[in-house]
Amino acid sequence: MTATLTSKGQVTVPKKIREILKLRPGDRLDFLVETDGTVRIAPVTASVKDLKGIVPKPSKSLSLEEMDRAIAAGAAKR
Repeated sequence: MTATLTSKGQVTVPKKIREILKLRPGDRLDFLVETDGTVRIAPVTASVKDLKGIVPKPSKSLSLEEMDRAIAAGAAKR
């Protein structure tokens, strides 16, 4: 499939591609440039805000000192 670049640098995504990617007006696209110069286009499907609540709340709160000790212990294992 091909598309034409306008004088404003805009491209219309072909209908078949919009359907495959389930794109709607206002959706965002990410352009990924590979080392060989090819470009991949991927829909930006989620906002960071959508991740809220995905990790359960810990059953016990840790102090900063406890967190520092855990980080140091993890670093020491490397």
